[in-house]
Order: sequence, then structure tokens, then C-alpha cells
Amino acid sequence: MKKILVIDDEEWLREMIYLALKQKGFEVIEAVNGADGIEKARKELPDLILCDVNMEKVDGYLTLSSLRTEAPTASIPFILMTGLADNAGMRHGMELGADDYLPKPFTTDALYAAVNARLKKAQTVRDEAERKLAHLRDNISLMLPHELRTPLNGILAYGEILAADAAKLKPAEIAEMGHVVHQSGKRLERLIENFLIYAQLELIAADPKNVNALRLGRTEHPVALIEKHAAAQAVLANRSPDLSFELADIPVPMAEEYLSKVVDELAQNAFKFSDPGSSVRLTLTDAFNTITLTISDQGRGFTTEQITRVGAYMQFDRTMQEQQGLGLGLVIAKRLVALHGGTLSIVSEPSMGAVISAKFSKAKTD
Repeated sequence: MKKILVIDDEEWLREMIYLALKQKGFEVIEAVNGADGIEKARKELPDLILCDVNMEKVDGYLTLSSLRTEAPTASIPFILMTGLADNAGMRHGMELGADDYLPKPFTTDALYAAVNARLKKAQTVRDEAERKLAHLRDNISLMLPHELRTPLNGILAYGEILAADAAKLKPAEIAEMGHVVHQSGKRLERLIENFLIYAQLELIAADPKNVNALRLGRTEHPVALIEKHAAAQAVLANRSPDLSFELADIPVPMAEEYLSKVVDELAQNAFKFSDPGSSVRLTLTDAFNTITLTISDQGRGFTTEQITRVGAYMQFDRTMQEQQGLGLGLVIAKRLVALHGGTLSIVSEPSMGAVISAKFSKAKTD
């Protein structure tokens, strides 16, 4: 049974709404004013809130604003009821997070239609979130054990040999094993780092204050940073000659630590999925009030389906090509760009390479 909270200081209207919704099988909770409504919303966590706009002291806008700032009540569908549904008032309500307006006077049919529409939409959102969570859980359960065990097995195996037989080994053999241990350790370190970064970004995304604070970051002169991090990835891939740049030294609306991470992940992705000897190119441009960071390669590319399915812990064609990592690199870059008010797009065809672009509105950097 869906629970609906009705907030209105007119008793006769609350009674009418109560009877109409009870007749349709809803559980109805009444609140006599905005303050009472806020308290009952916190306590009852209803599936939907119907709230009058014009109430003394705490009106509908203040009620809505208060509930939208608290995590437990922020996502509850909220319908404002008013006899003064002018454009300015409706726009103000929508900016505060209202889901719909119900102009007074309204019929029971209009009431049912508004309530059912909001509940249906909320259910659709929940179903999609649960689907994504289930998919994420499946991907983690399939990939995480392998990704953790592969480098760990190398560390343990060679560590055991070095501990037991170091006296019998030649210096070259010890050096080779040490190199494998070091590389396995670095792989494990990056795996853990990306897992923690992804979790951190999800926490930031859940709090508008944290998102706003994040967007204050800015890299005034990004050229040296981009060149340094892309070159480091080229060295790791043993492909320094393949790397080229065309960079305008223009401010990027992202703090240096996050811009570094975006460059690291996109460059590593480009080198990983393209052949030695093929070009990997980074550009930074300022045109049409848009700042664009682009990295292009001539590798195996993405299919249209793969582009639409880019998500956490997802790797493509793993049975055809060995991949390291959880598939988090690209989604971390995409998440970082989005949290900074930008968009990350992929233009690609199979066997034709990929062009990945991070775009930011220049107006937001002024």
C-alpha cells in the first residue's frame, strides 16, 4: 500500500483528499501546516507528498526546500497544490525540486491522474536503479575476484620462491622476479585506487554541496600537466614515439588532481586498445564557448552498443583480449567530467579507432 502525505492548512480540503485517496487504496497521512508536514515526512517517509503552497509561516516552497536538502526525503515525489499557478510560481517550485503542480480547484480525476503519474515515474526510476545495481553487482562478482587474484598470485608465487631459494638463484633471475613482483604490486595498487576513487565520486555526487565545491576547481595552465601525464602513460606502454599533442594553454574548469586522473585514464585506454606504431593524439581547444579535451587513437574502437553500455566494472570482449583492471578507468573519467558540469562523448567504429572528448562550457569558468 502506497503512503501519501497531505500537507494543507485547510481541514475541509485535507478531508476531501483523504477520502478520495483512501477510496483508491492509499494510506493517507495528514499534516496541518508546513512545519507539521516536514516532521511527518521525516518520520513516515511517504511514497508521495501533496502540499499546499499558501500556508502561514512555513509555506509549500519552504517545506519543499527543507525536505529536498535532507537525504532521506530528497527523492520523495512532491506535488504542489495552489490556486495561483502562475508561471513565475511554477518555475520557482520546479527550481526547488517540485515534481508537479496541481492547480486548485481540481477534480478527483485530476488528483488521481497526478498521483498515479508521479508514483509510476518514481517506480520506473527505482526499477532502473535496481536494474543497474544488479548489473553492477554481477559485474563485480565476476571480475573483482579475478582482478584481485591475478596480481596477488604473482606477488605470492615469486615472493615464496625468493624467500625459499634466494641463495640458489642467479642475480638476473632475482632481478626478473623482483620486476614481476613490482609490476604486480603496481597493478594491484591501481586497482584499489580506482575502486576507492569511484566510491568517493559516488559519495560526492550524492551531495549537491560537495558537487558545488568540486566545481570551484580550476587548472589555469593545463598544457604541462596534460603532456606530463600522457607521456607517463606512453612510457608505461613503451609507446612514446606514438604520442602527439596539439594543446592550447587555456584554463580548464577542473582541479589539477582530477584533470590528471582524466588524462591518465583516457591515455591509458587509448594505448591499451591500439597497436604499437599507431598514433595517439591529445588536443585541447577553445571554440564556440566550449573547452574540449580530446584523445584519439587508431585502435579497435567501440561498437555503438558498447558505447551506450559504458559503465562501472564493465569490460568489452574480454574473451578475445586480455584486459587489466575493473573497467573503471573510462567510467571514472566520464563521472569526473559530469561532476564538473561537462560531458564526455565517444565517437568510434569497430577497427576504426576512437575519439573521446571531454567538453566544458567556457561560460562556467569565468
